Amino acid sequence: MKAPPPLRGLRGRLLVAFVLVACVSTLTTGALTFREARTGVLQQSQDGVIGQFRDHVDTLAADLDFPPDQNQLNLFAQQLARSEPLKNWRVLATYGGLSATSSPQDPFEQLTPDLRKAVASGENTVFQRVTTHGSPALVVGVPVTFGTAERPTSDPSGLAVFLTVPQTTEQAYVQALVPAVERATVPALILAVLLALLAARGVLRPVRELRRATRSIAEGHLDTRLTVNGSDELADLSHTFNETAAALEESVAELRRMETRARRFAADVSHELRTPLAAMSAVTDILDEDAAQLDPDTATAVRLISEETVKLARLVEDLMEMSRFDAGAASLHLDEIDLADSIRRTLASRAWLETVEARLPPPGTLRGSLDPRRLDVIVANLVGNALRHGGRPVRLHLFEWEHPDDGRRAVIEVLDSGPGIPESVLPHVFDRFYKSDTARTRTEGSGLGLAITAENVHLHGGTIQAANGPHGGAVFTVELPLRHDEPPPVPAEPAEGSHR
Repeated sequence: MKAPPPLRGLRGRLLVAFVLVACVSTLTTGALTFREARTGVLQQSQDGVIGQFRDHVDTLAADLDFPPDQNQLNLFAQQLARSEPLKNWRVLATYGGLSATSSPQDPFEQLTPDLRKAVASGENTVFQRVTTHGSPALVVGVPVTFGTAERPTSDPSGLAVFLTVPQTTEQAYVQALVPAVERATVPALILAVLLALLAARGVLRPVRELRRATRSIAEGHLDTRLTVNGSDELADLSHTFNETAAALEESVAELRRMETRARRFAADVSHELRTPLAAMSAVTDILDEDAAQLDPDTATAVRLISEETVKLARLVEDLMEMSRFDAGAASLHLDEIDLADSIRRTLASRAWLETVEARLPPPGTLRGSLDPRRLDVIVANLVGNALRHGGRPVRLHLFEWEHPDDGRRAVIEVLDSGPGIPESVLPHVFDRFYKSDTARTRTEGSGLGLAITAENVHLHGGTIQAANGPHGGAVFTVELPLRHDEPPPVPAEPAEGSHR
């Protein structure tokens, strides 16, 4: 199975999501921290200036005569400006049409119309932060009311006082916060990313374990189980996987037990049938010899019984052979043979030399270490199957070729001239007892011929294939390795096979 691209897999998506969350959280925290620190610096400076200015206004305004004249207004503005130790206050005092500034000819351009209007409306204290020519400043407006300590009152006196204080120091503090926040944010960001990677790894660990366990189950290790940790959704998934694996293991074990019982039953029945079949065959042989002396109806019945007895004996022998393959008891008895000579004897023993067009190499040119009896079964079943279910002529071709990985191989091709094998049947041609025509319940064979052929080929370490020829007819191709040393017997996997 092809692995997904790194960023499209679950691991990549989780890592990207965790890293993005970590980055966004860290950067947001840094931005909020900077904003709160900046607000705190400006708020502290603002509250200090406003409180100090208000106190000085209340103190100096108590000595004014109302209505004040221009000289008094000028003196009042100058005194307010000098009351600040750093001497960086600029003051504007207005009363009616009179106005006075702490510095002569000061345009007081930072004062906005909105702030003038707010102070004129009699509000308590108004302030505003402005920037003029790139320089930040705090502008404060205070309306002066009548009253003394003994008799306080909030009636407006008409006198308004405005203050402008440069905020360059505060701006320097704020600018100094930027590298400080950056220095704190970068390590925090790195730590957050590392924690995100660890978190992603922790989340993915159960997923990786689940993938490993699933692959192990697919490879046949049905006893694979996951360790359940915690009580979250992944733990529930692991628990469900364990329950499913246990149920699957039990089902497969039951199926194997049933299959073993079925195989044992077939083997036992086949074995038990051999003795009575031997007796029946002996009797039918005697009856066949005397059939000519019997009346026609009795002779026909005797021949029918003899034919069916032969078929039954062949079926029992085939079942016995399949039971040996299923039990892993089948073994090879290898011998150095001439393949062409062995195949020629197989055809001759069944009177097929005149029926089958055999293209065989010259004697002695194609030799190998094979099991002669099983080679005879392979050739006989393939040729017999072609004669029964295909059209004549039937052709057999034996030749040698060099496999790039396995070395020398003998290739046996059996071709018939029939209609071929339907495409829907080809995948099942080696299934046991499979019939392409479901209406045909009886055939001349046992239904296990191709299954036994495939088992014998696999036992040799070879391959067998069924296909349709380019000009019609079925083609069965067998490849057998040509060994010259005797390998240990190799039990074959249970094959699925049948005739057409």
